[in-house]
This record gives sequence, C-alpha cells and structure tokens, in this order.
Amino acid sequence: MASISIILGLAVSACTPSSPDIAKPPTGGTAAPAAGGSAPAGGSSLSGAGASFPAPLYQRWFADYNKANPDTQISYQSVGSGAGVEQFLAGTVDFGATDAPLKAEERAKFKTKYNAEPIQVPMTGGSVVFAYNLEGVKDLKLSRTAYCGIAAGKITKWSDPEIAKANPGAKLPTSPIQFVHRSDGSGTTFQFTTHLKAACPVWTAGANKSVQWPVGTGAKGNEGIAAQIQQTPNSIGYIEYSYGKQTSLAMAAIENKSGKIIAPSPEAGAAAFAGEKVPADLALLVPDSTNPKAYPISGLTWLLVYPQPKDAAKKAALTKVVEWSLTTGKATATELGYVPLEDSLVTKVKAELAKVK
Repeated sequence: MASISIILGLAVSACTPSSPDIAKPPTGGTAAPAAGGSAPAGGSSLSGAGASFPAPLYQRWFADYNKANPDTQISYQSVGSGAGVEQFLAGTVDFGATDAPLKAEERAKFKTKYNAEPIQVPMTGGSVVFAYNLEGVKDLKLSRTAYCGIAAGKITKWSDPEIAKANPGAKLPTSPIQFVHRSDGSGTTFQFTTHLKAACPVWTAGANKSVQWPVGTGAKGNEGIAAQIQQTPNSIGYIEYSYGKQTSLAMAAIENKSGKIIAPSPEAGAAAFAGEKVPADLALLVPDSTNPKAYPISGLTWLLVYPQPKDAAKKAALTKVVEWSLTTGKATATELGYVPLEDSLVTKVKAELAKVK
C-alpha cells in the first residue's frame, strides 16, 4: 500500500426509507449534455449512471471532452450511488459511479454474473457539508456534540445551549431544527453516516447508503437536498461541497477530531487524506481524520468499470475519457471545488484500467 497525497484546489469548487442498501433507479435524472446527439459513424457513445456527489464535475468533464473529441459522446445520469451500483450490476450502463466502495456481496454478485472481478477506480475527492438556511446567521459553528445531536435527533431547537455557546452573539431562533436527509440510496449518505458512526456516540443508525433516519425529512439527490434547504427556513442538511457553492448556501464550520472548528474548503478536504494508506483495491475511506487541519467529513468517489466489455471501441473510449479527466481535467476539478487526485494515485488508476480486456 502506498501513501496518498492530494493536490489542493485553489478556487471555488454540492419520509424515512426502510433501509434498503440499493434504491431502485428513478425514472428521471440529470444527464450530461452530449453535444451533437448520437455519436457519428466510427465514434462511440457512452452512458453512465450513479452518484450525485461528483455529478457537476462529471458533467463538465464529459461535455469538455466531447468538445475536444466530437466522435465520443458521454451521458451521465445523476441517480444516486445505490441506483448507480444497481445499474452497473445489471449491465444497463457502460459505467457506474458510487461514493461508497463496492461491498463484498456486490462484488460476489458481479463475479457470479460476469465471471470476473469488477474494477473500481477513484476519480476525485470532496467533502460532505452541513448546508443551512438560518436568517441572520452567516458563520454557523457546530461543535461535535451539536452536529451529532442534530443528526441523531437529540438536539431539536436552534437555541439549544450546545449550539449557542459556539456562536456567541448570533441571533439563533427558538424554532425547531428542520433536518433534511437523502431519501434515495446514496454514497453521500454512506460518507456522512460513516463519519457519524465513527465520531458520534449518540448515533445508532449505522453507516450505509440508506439508513433508518431518527429525524428529518427526505429529498432525492444532492440536488434535492440543496433545493429543500433553500426553500425551508430553519433547515439544515448534508450535501457535497460543490452543491453548496453552486447554490450559494451557507455551510457550517464543524469541529474535527482534534477539537478544531474547520470551515469546509478544498484545502481542508484534501488534508483529510494526507498520509493515509491506499489499499490494493483503491477503496480508501477516512471516516474521521486525525489531521488538525482536516475537514472531518471527506471522501473519494469511484467509477465502476467492466473488466471484459464486449465493445472494443467503447472500452478504448472510456479509458481515454478517464485518463483525460484525471490529467487534463484536473483544473476543472479544482475550479468546481473538488480535490484532484495526486499523480501517484492517477498512475494506480491507469494500472487498474489496464486490466480491462
């Protein structure tokens, strides 16, 4: 295993279910524009589906790649990690995307169907933030006890002393906290609840793409949560950092494991990965970084690739798209607030892609 270091982004960079691990694919979704319609003769048309966490970046990457390579069209449906894994296992897409590494049972299911091991490669990193809608409060700070209590339904009013003591002078309302969570199977939820499980003694719902939420209302996708927070006064919920930036939502600074209150940023997200060891399957998880400079809820996101695609042209096209995204596309990742992969990890990704037959 090798150490991972991440290039820092310097500019701005996103009814309770019963707990299914994989949600059914919704009929809609957000697709990356494929300029020019279907691929021209001799070209390739690729379709993917999955995580909403990296969707703004994927859609920019794929549109920009198409401009430079008009013979390759790529569409991407932002349907959530659960649905993305499901469609990947079913073989209805050319690639899947997930913010939660494949589980042993998902790998076993894939191997039974395809007689080969699935390939998952990290594409970028990012942070899961607490976005909120609280009139007159611009720089909300949440102690670990406060944000754990909000998610667990133990802290229910904005005027709670645990919130007030970290925000002296802030005009906190006495209103109930309106917590917003994902209603679909989500890798963002996996990253969020993986942290809660590691950091919060009051959290008892476990870590998964879907959990039995103790409090709050649900919305579909990072897009749905962002919209719900925008239209709901006194609300707070978790979304990927770039969605917060794109929608101009306020994002709370939170306490990390070292006791430091850290505002979300690409730099603070990258610090969570510094010095961590990358496992052989590239499924690096950092549930609660010990780095004093790290924003504590940060993770990678992965692309799921078939090891034995039937279409040689699509295989070649997808490999080129991924390698272009991780090299030429690094500037775009930084621009949107994601964390580009360091060169040594990109080399590991290329080695994994070389396994595609």
